[in-house]
Amino acid sequence: MGVPDGADQSPVGAVGRITVSIPADGPGEVLVPVRGGSEAFAAWADRPIPRHTMVMVVEHTSARSVVVVPFPGS
Repeated sequence: MGVPDGADQSPVGAVGRITVSIPADGPGEVLVPVRGGSEAFAAWADRPIPRHTMVMVVEHTSARSVVVVPFPGS
């Protein structure tokens, strides 16, 4: 048995869009292109980020959670 195709792809460095605003005290949600499609991840940030903001994934903290920062220019 091998690793399924794409299972080793990390979302770090990917640019996505916030679909559920990130509040100051909890996660929101980001839609990120991975493995030839798009996947939703719980998204954490060091400050609130509103819905529809373009962000970049800077850390993959668990299978379904990431840390994001606003994408420059958004």
